[in-house]
Amino acid sequence: MKPQTMQKIRRYHYYLGVFFAPMIILFAFSGALQTFRLQEEKAWGSQPPAWIEWMASIHKDSKLLKAKAPEADHDAPAKPEAAKPAEAPKPDRPKPAKANKLPMQIFMVVMSVALLLSTCLGITIALNSRATRSGAMVMLALGVLAPLAVLYTA
Repeated sequence: MKPQTMQKIRRYHYYLGVFFAPMIILFAFSGALQTFRLQEEKAWGSQPPAWIEWMASIHKDSKLLKAKAPEADHDAPAKPEAAKPAEAPKPDRPKPAKANKLPMQIFMVVMSVALLLSTCLGITIALNSRATRSGAMVMLALGVLAPLAVLYTA
């Protein structure tokens, strides 16, 4: 390739990387949290932290969480539950052996951390060059504001 072509390719890569860096960081971090299903309610009834649920809603559903409905009034009479049909007994089947997910989960978290670090290093490199610093700052700001605008208008 010609040197001018390579220079253009590097410039496009540079600006695209800086633009998408904020979302790469968000998705890498929220993906690492979801690896261990930290956004889900636990069997013992504990509610996950709101910030983890918020990040998971963007990662999984491409939207922000809606405000939760207020709890039912404790003085109001309870509504009777609909009768549930009896379930037919299921035949006994041998349960498959549980696979050990931990090694893959650890690998995915390590990969997420590496992606986070690589992206942060890329931002550092982009902002360190005086020749392109202002353009990098504009693209970084747009990379933060554009997804927020889309999320809040949806």
